[in-house]
Amino acid sequence: MKPVADLTEAEAVEELTRLADEIAQHDIRYYQQDEPSISDADYDALKQRNAAIEAAFPHLIRENSPSLRVGAARAEQFSPVEHGVPMLSLDNSFSDEDTAEFDARVRRFLKLGEDPVAYTAEPKIDGLSCSIRYEKGELVRAATRGDGRVGEDVTANVRTIGEIPKRLKGEGWPEVIEVRGEIYLGHAEFAALNEAAAAAGQKTYANPRNAAAGSLRQIDPKVTATRPLRFFAYAWGLISEPFADSQSDALKKLKAWGFETTPQSRCVHGLEGLLDAYRAMEAERPKLGFDIDGVVYKVDRLDWQNRLGFVSRAPRWGIARKFPAQQARTVLEAIDIQVGRTGALTPVARLTPVTVGGVVVTNATLHNADEIARLDARVGDTVILQRAGDVIPQIVSVVLDERPKPAPEPYAFPHTCPCPLHTEVVRETTASGAETVVRRCSGEFACPFQKLAHLRHFVSRRAFDIEGLGEKQLTAFSERGWLNSPADIFRLHEHRDELLGTEGYGEVSVRNLLAGIEARRTIPLDRFIYGLGIRHIGETTAVVMARGYGTVAHFLEAMDKVAGRDPEAIEELDAMDQIGDAVIEAAAAYFAEDHNRAMVEDLGAQLTVLEAEKPKTDTAVAGKTVVFTGALERMTRDEAKAQAERLGAKVSGSVSKKTDIVVAGPGAGSKLKTATELGIQVMTEDEWLEMVGA
Repeated sequence: MKPVADLTEAEAVEELTRLADEIAQHDIRYYQQDEPSISDADYDALKQRNAAIEAAFPHLIRENSPSLRVGAARAEQFSPVEHGVPMLSLDNSFSDEDTAEFDARVRRFLKLGEDPVAYTAEPKIDGLSCSIRYEKGELVRAATRGDGRVGEDVTANVRTIGEIPKRLKGEGWPEVIEVRGEIYLGHAEFAALNEAAAAAGQKTYANPRNAAAGSLRQIDPKVTATRPLRFFAYAWGLISEPFADSQSDALKKLKAWGFETTPQSRCVHGLEGLLDAYRAMEAERPKLGFDIDGVVYKVDRLDWQNRLGFVSRAPRWGIARKFPAQQARTVLEAIDIQVGRTGALTPVARLTPVTVGGVVVTNATLHNADEIARLDARVGDTVILQRAGDVIPQIVSVVLDERPKPAPEPYAFPHTCPCPLHTEVVRETTASGAETVVRRCSGEFACPFQKLAHLRHFVSRRAFDIEGLGEKQLTAFSERGWLNSPADIFRLHEHRDELLGTEGYGEVSVRNLLAGIEARRTIPLDRFIYGLGIRHIGETTAVVMARGYGTVAHFLEAMDKVAGRDPEAIEELDAMDQIGDAVIEAAAAYFAEDHNRAMVEDLGAQLTVLEAEKPKTDTAVAGKTVVFTGALERMTRDEAKAQAERLGAKVSGSVSKKTDIVVAGPGAGSKLKTATELGIQVMTEDEWLEMVGA
């Protein structure tokens, strides 16, 4: 990435445009969808680069600049609530030098010379910000941050949280006050929630912040009531009259009125006090029982806060000192190999248990053989472990000074699969013949590890969609010898009596399972192709191939010819939309294996595979390329895609000059902007449904 100092003005314009769009999309994923796709550190890096470019080119600051925006627009399923006072965010700092500059700016502005300033240092809770309005002591409304000006009405859900008082305690509270704080989940509550969700076959959450946000933003408050949400109060918005002289005094008042406040908050003096508080809270972090991602510094005196005021979207009187990605030292006890559905061998580090970010970590991915060689990681080594984005454990480095003596042997990546067959492991190459970092077991379905992964894929929702066959059941049935291939699923009825004698299976559950399997004996061609689990052939490619070949007989005949390197068959496949060398090579390799071909033949004998639905040519959208963006409210994205394709349209994931229609829902970002710039027809979801007659 080009340094900011070396950017031309034209390059700065282009970079600011890219950053604004990218950050806006990440804001939607974080604030609206509760599913961030990058780590906090990577997000902060994007914001820092944007700020650095704007500082170098202040005349280029855009109206939609991330530096002028807080959060993301509210989701449409919640009513809007305008905050009495905007919910602004804090600027971030990442070093002692940044903290020193913050302290110096405060003293310069207040003309205090060298006199130390009193600050509060509070843990920065990693949860969902919420503003709760009380009138005459009664809770009347609660809202999320939203875009800082307008949030989402979550009053009914907030009323279910035990730590939030429905009526303020004590006395002395203003007639109107918006109490602000963070809704969060503790580590123990998060683990229990995920465990219960996994046991019920429901969605689990990546981290406590996502879980808290998803729990609060339920449409049905009864669901929120079942979640062990908690709340820390730390600020206020609109107030009818002042109630404190300092931040520290305000926290005491909030505590007296019935709110939980962070016990780790403390009043400190001057720069040394700020730095000491940071180091102390960093040390306390693993023991807190809830997630924090930094320390918030605030000038303690409220009259000084008022004098300092705000700059753009952030106050001058406060700043957030962010923690670096958390690290810990532990010992690499072993390296195990996991085999995935496509045969890829992934090395996994088995570690002496260590707490990182409040989570006990015992395993970490080592990615591939090249990564092990780069780290020179050996069994017995002391290693530095980091949770990337505070979620995914990864080994950062080896502490060579602490390597045992005599030194362990370098790790030798296996040349055969760890499965009982010990099938040969081959290094994957690209179409041009270049080697990649991926090593794969060549056993395909004969490999027991791949067999189970293939079966999981086969029964998944977008393949054959067979309910009641999760990993637990597939593993148990495979161990009993009932399942060795997908076709065996359709022969499970032969084991009905044995099933009835199995723990957890009664008459009703067995009947439901077998009925669900029978319902999938008739299957569309595209689902059949996708269910085979051929590498590089996903849902979209499966649909393209199904439409191209029409029938399962034509498909299998063509694949046999592709496997035999028949030029005409390869040319026919290559001519299909969005299919290139990777798909052709994967299909050829798959059908060239005798056991794969036998498995497909056996499966086909159990099924009725429907002819592919021919694209319509007489609809308003036939032949057009459509892009769906933003949140759809009347159908899911999958339903919209299927509907458009049934009507003869092609659905694309990106906007280009070849796009004919963009259907934009709430939260649409860069795709909508690109469509507008290119003059492409843009319509709402309702307009789309009206046009297609749905």
